[in-house]
Amino acid sequence: MTTDNPAPVILIDDDSDLLKATRQTLELAGFAVSAFSAAREALATLDKSFAGVVVSDIRMPEVDGLQLFDRVLRLDPDIPVILVTGHGDIAMAVKAIKDGAYDFITKPFATERLAQSVARAAEKRRLVMENRALREAAEQAQEGLPLIGQTPAMERLRRTLRQIADTDVDVLVTGETGSGKEVVAGLLHRWSRRAKGNFVALNCGTLPETVIESELFGHEAGAFTGAQKKRVGRIEHSSGGTLFLDEIESMPASTQVQMLRVLEMREVTPLGTNEVRPVDLRVVAAAKVDLGDPAQRGGFREDLYYRLNVVTLSIPPLRERRDDVPLLFGYFAERAAARFRRAVPATSAAVQRQLREHDWPGNVRELAHFAERFVLGLEDIAEASSPAAAQSDSSAPLPERLDRYEAEIIRETLGRNDGDVRRTIEALGIPRKTFYDKLQRHGIVRSDFSKVDQSGGTATPLRR
Repeated sequence: MTTDNPAPVILIDDDSDLLKATRQTLELAGFAVSAFSAAREALATLDKSFAGVVVSDIRMPEVDGLQLFDRVLRLDPDIPVILVTGHGDIAMAVKAIKDGAYDFITKPFATERLAQSVARAAEKRRLVMENRALREAAEQAQEGLPLIGQTPAMERLRRTLRQIADTDVDVLVTGETGSGKEVVAGLLHRWSRRAKGNFVALNCGTLPETVIESELFGHEAGAFTGAQKKRVGRIEHSSGGTLFLDEIESMPASTQVQMLRVLEMREVTPLGTNEVRPVDLRVVAAAKVDLGDPAQRGGFREDLYYRLNVVTLSIPPLRERRDDVPLLFGYFAERAAARFRRAVPATSAAVQRQLREHDWPGNVRELAHFAERFVLGLEDIAEASSPAAAQSDSSAPLPERLDRYEAEIIRETLGRNDGDVRRTIEALGIPRKTFYDKLQRHGIVRSDFSKVDQSGGTATPLRR
């Protein structure tokens, strides 16, 4: 839950006129109110996931406010309950507060008194729910389940992964740089019966055409100049496990033809031999572009796309699931604090604004590095270079505003290219020396855009 969403309030009162008036009061104060005239109806809608506040009259037929409070307490003692009575029973108030009621208000009451009490209770509940989610995320990460997020899109993605993990179908994963495609591939492997086999990863965008075939298919000794020893290829090594091909849109055309045959026949022929070796293969391929769109597919073979496209999973970018940003940030900050042996600092208004307003073009990877800088006390640097800061200070001199805009373009381009210097320089169209001068001038750390997974660790090199 974020502070941008109205806090939910369950309101119970058997006096219909008072129920209507109190509901209007709370809705005017910015709360999302569900009103009930009987406690049983309200209890039927409550569970541990309720993220708001319960406000109840005490004197009611059948189930009164104290009985309702007792049942809520057993359901979740951290749900704030505010009790209202017109009888001013001090002994009752003392006992209710002692038993854990959040507040006790006597009728008649000022509308501001109730609204303020509900606001404080809602903030307490928000913090409880965020801490629970953070603990759950940490527990999941320790269990090897680092796909963190509580937005509907991420919940659907996790459900789909569970459904298809053990089916052995080939999967195509699409998503922007840093969104967690390798994490998804890892979960498909871990949640399947192939988990005892090898999870073998290859980034097709990092290897030249002269090397990638040997890496994938293996080779015999003497197959080509420099091949002094026999080598088992990634495909054969992944037999019985999972082969993850990242940036498959970068695979050379000649290799695509051979890969198509491997997928169709489930066999591999190493370089330098005519021996055909069967493989028990499951392929998870990842792409930064939509291979179903001919304009984006470019030189990628259409038949290979359709062969891979048995199941397609799309990972939404962070800007489309902003409610996950605070949770992810908290998780990464805790991880960084443990690693750097520091306490997590208080979150300043500037950091909160950055989390709320930044579009995170580098997605989860960029957010993880931002959390690390925050724990190291470098959040002021991050704030000064954020697009929100650049846009908000329209009174700054033109050179200063241009510098900020330039810095953001460099960051965005580094994010798109996983921190790869050559590709970033080509995209920016500037000399290498100029590029490094600008990094130093703007305080940009290129390694911040190198590949990390959602569990906060740096990815292992893909070359052996």
